[in-house]
Amino acid sequence: MTWEISPYTSEQRETWNAFVAAGRASSFLFDRRYMDYHAPRFRDGSLMARRDGKLMAVLPANITGSTLHSHQGLTYGGWVLAPRGLDTTEVFHLWHRWIEYCREAGITEIDYKPLPTIYSPMPSQEDRYLLALSGATMSACNIASALNLTCKPGLNTLQRRHLRHTPADYRHMAFSGNCPEAVDAFHRMLTACLAERHDARPVHSADELARLMEEFPENIVLWLAYVGGRPAGAVCVYLNPGCVHCQYIATTPAGRDSNILTPLFCDMMAYYKSKGYIYFDFGTSNEDGGRLLNAGLNRQKTSYGASGVAYERWTINVSSALESLPTSLWPAP
Repeated sequence: MTWEISPYTSEQRETWNAFVAAGRASSFLFDRRYMDYHAPRFRDGSLMARRDGKLMAVLPANITGSTLHSHQGLTYGGWVLAPRGLDTTEVFHLWHRWIEYCREAGITEIDYKPLPTIYSPMPSQEDRYLLALSGATMSACNIASALNLTCKPGLNTLQRRHLRHTPADYRHMAFSGNCPEAVDAFHRMLTACLAERHDARPVHSADELARLMEEFPENIVLWLAYVGGRPAGAVCVYLNPGCVHCQYIATTPAGRDSNILTPLFCDMMAYYKSKGYIYFDFGTSNEDGGRLLNAGLNRQKTSYGASGVAYERWTINVSSALESLPTSLWPAP
């Protein structure tokens, strides 16, 4: 078999998107319509790998200096493989050729973020195996909190109490597609909440979020909780096959006083369970590459019945990897 690796170009956008949509373990975040909204911030380094001329894998990536990242603008990344026709030996040859390609291109280090397990509709962890064979070192590990929707939610005593005391005038609505008024209301709430509670700002501007929601109406949904007819809490979710991810969570002071997230999350979990989703990911609770845990935030997420999922980050030294990788996975005769 012959593997050829080449840089992605904008002329291949439709080919890339069609491949990503059918990939074994993928995400709509790898669609060029999502990746390219922040293209001015990054020097793209995405790669396409063909085996005997047929596209079999793509890598969302960017480059800084002599480092290849998979991808700094995305929470996770890694190689997206074809759904069929690749066993571990073939992925090994792809990986080996990729490391050689990086050396030839002047890349000395690779910053690699594999896809968390809950985002894979089917098993696809050959990259973890090959990270080990490459002598890669874990550079960061964040912990997210997720629950399996096929099991009982397992609310703790406090959350059950909050649910029993849901305000009588609580209502919720879900928005997708073109909904600028809902986005503006949500973004104002999110900006104030992040500034007040975390001294932070949203990654996306209101205009960016509105554009992304219009571009991906099936993947980005905004849930708003109302008390007394006014927005009191909100959750923006990213939908991937089988997995719901809470991208943003916000409340007003009144929403926090009434614990409005409890009925909202319960309604969301029931809805997505009915739609066949398996995992509900509340997101990570870390700072400083995982070295610091926001224990209170983590405890709040686990109070819904969630438990830990690792978001890993690995560093590959290209020269060392070429020395560490075996020439073959088969023993010599």
